[in-house]
Amino acid sequence: MIDFTEIEYLKLGNERQKRAYEVLTQYKIFEKLSKYSPLLAGTIPIEIDVENSDLDIICEVDLRFEEDFLKEIMFTELIPADVRVSVEKTIINEEESITLNFMLEEFSIEIFGQNKTPIEQNAYRHMVAEHKILQEKGEDFKQKIIELKKQGIKTEPAFGILMHLENPYEDLLKL
Repeated sequence: MIDFTEIEYLKLGNERQKRAYEVLTQYKIFEKLSKYSPLLAGTIPIEIDVENSDLDIICEVDLRFEEDFLKEIMFTELIPADVRVSVEKTIINEEESITLNFMLEEFSIEIFGQNKTPIEQNAYRHMVAEHKILQEKGEDFKQKIIELKKQGIKTEPAFGILMHLENPYEDLLKL
């Protein structure tokens, strides 16, 4: 099993993963976010990304200090001054979260923060479950997931369709 808690595995991956590693290390994203225990989640790490897939970086953020988090990100120059950033605060599964979206090179970057460790966040837990399923079900299943994603279906619902899951967001966490 891949150790998804470090991004070193990207160096040995496909071309998009290698390029993601270059961009993340060039801009020192994980170094600058180290205080927030960043992890890369989503489809790129498990090779089911499509053209518009982003790099999802999940972090542990105490949202009582949301302004400090945002200031620190800007202070560390994590995001270049000429890059447009959107910030959204939402409630997901009854938990507050903050999301920052911006572009670096050819990658859309999403930084997602919740007041829990990244390995406890659903994005990471879904990715690990999906990776395990992909390993068990093989290349044909993986290609079917990618085809559904190319049709605009989100990742968890794509797994739900192929695996006949009633509520894929919850059911994937049980696997």
